Amino acid sequence: MMKWMAKEPVISKIKKRRIIQLISEGKRLDGRGKLDYREIRIEKGIIGTAEGSAMVCLGQTEVVVGVKIGLNAPYPDTPNEGILAVNAELVPLASPTFEPGPPDERAIELARVVDRGIRSSRAVDLKKLCIIPGRRVYILFLDIYVLNHDGNLIDASALAALAALSNAKLYGYQIENERVILDKSIWSPLPLQDHPVAVTLANIGGELVVDPCLEEELAMDARITITVNKDGDICAVQKGGPGFLTVEQVLEAINIAREKAEELRAKVLG
Repeated sequence: MMKWMAKEPVISKIKKRRIIQLISEGKRLDGRGKLDYREIRIEKGIIGTAEGSAMVCLGQTEVVVGVKIGLNAPYPDTPNEGILAVNAELVPLASPTFEPGPPDERAIELARVVDRGIRSSRAVDLKKLCIIPGRRVYILFLDIYVLNHDGNLIDASALAALAALSNAKLYGYQIENERVILDKSIWSPLPLQDHPVAVTLANIGGELVVDPCLEEELAMDARITITVNKDGDICAVQKGGPGFLTVEQVLEAINIAREKAEELRAKVLG
């Protein structure tokens, strides 16, 4: 059987030189400044069968996140904590470079970066999701679906995850004959302790730009994603791409991320 192969993304040398030249002049292909995000649209509660959901459109990039909550036995090494499971699916219709089948390294990285920001900031207090220590806890599934890929999937997914969590409800429960049963007639908002926001910057020709579109990602040397909590503290960092960033660029990226995180958080929670 012939295996279906995804096309590799490419960019012409002329287009790459044009992108680098524009950025060196403080401009970008779509008219933005180096530190400007594309238009952000956020819609919560779009999936009626989920406990929480949200869609984020970051320019032409579109991501949907759904939250489902159920019951499960806790992990043996954390008997007093609930379970958080983050998964990402790159829907084949979203890009010619996405192929059907098990998650590839891009989907795995995307899920891990979003997961790390939530865990490291302790946005969800997993201890509050424990019902009977060692026996029964809530399990929280956070599923990311990329519907259209035009760059910067990480920031779009992290924003959608935060929006979905802020929209999620936690059902009550009853204990009958030592069995725990969800009671969907009783619910409360999922308690959040923090609101982590991811800010991604691309190093293109030695210049840092936020929210790279797809063509800019194809022209970049490297990218760095910095997740910032509500107090302005860094709770996660992810470097991607074949190139490198200097120490000075990393420090500059941190300052930019802290400033931009406040703007993005206000859009989600405002």
